[in-house]
Amino acid sequence: MGHLNYTTTDLNSPLADVKADICDLPFESDSYDIIFCNHVLEHIPDDTKAMQELYRVLKSGGMAILQIPQDLSRTETFEDDAIIDREERAKIFGQYDHVRVYGRDYFDKLRAVGFKVDEVDYTTSISPDEVNRYRLAQGEVLPVCYK
Repeated sequence: MGHLNYTTTDLNSPLADVKADICDLPFESDSYDIIFCNHVLEHIPDDTKAMQELYRVLKSGGMAILQIPQDLSRTETFEDDAIIDREERAKIFGQYDHVRVYGRDYFDKLRAVGFKVDEVDYTTSISPDEVNRYRLAQGEVLPVCYK
């Protein structure tokens, strides 16, 4: 197998190859075979726009894993911009800089922008050592998305 070409992207990190806003990516449409977006969307006020951008830059037939912290006991995603206290935000959203807690409707939000979404709990089919190696939470359901 040959080498993989990849691009890291972040708005603020000095380590990223490209500094970019996920809601306005500087990449051509249909330019990436695979996208990994891990624990980003819960920070983005307009997550729908970010999802649309990820869909736009993914090649037809491409795959994206768009991992987020999720409360599977919630039917619907919870957001409240009126909560501005950092400690209160951390208590409610899990971190002071999160803008929402995703519920089970997250997968449908991805489908609404065009993705075909498989809801996969890999923790039921791999060893506990692999669960730890890949830093999955037991019972975590990953959205494996296709265009």
